[in-house]
Amino acid sequence: MTGPARTGGTRRQKDLRKALRSLAPRIPMADAEEVLERAGSPHLRHLPGSIALWQTLSSRVRHAHTDYDALLDDGYDRDAARFFVADAMNEILEDWGCARRIDTSSEDEM
Repeated sequence: MTGPARTGGTRRQKDLRKALRSLAPRIPMADAEEVLERAGSPHLRHLPGSIALWQTLSSRVRHAHTDYDALLDDGYDRDAARFFVADAMNEILEDWGCARRIDTSSEDEM
């Protein structure tokens, strides 16, 4: 073997990867890489890994896999746009094997 042995990243990165595999075991690789990169960003380090991971996972689904941004562009406010894409987000989360869902009755979830 040449070069240093690969360690797999920091403890937080390892924990985030493990948590993501548990949270959304069927997430596509491209989405997983994006979620992990964002969950590990400096502005989220003050949050527990599980919270940073859920926030980035739900954000990834919202922006990359729904009409959320188009709704905003059409003049909907953020809360209305989030409400209208919640069902689509939950379908994607289900497809990815995620048991957690977006709860439209709670602003914290959306």
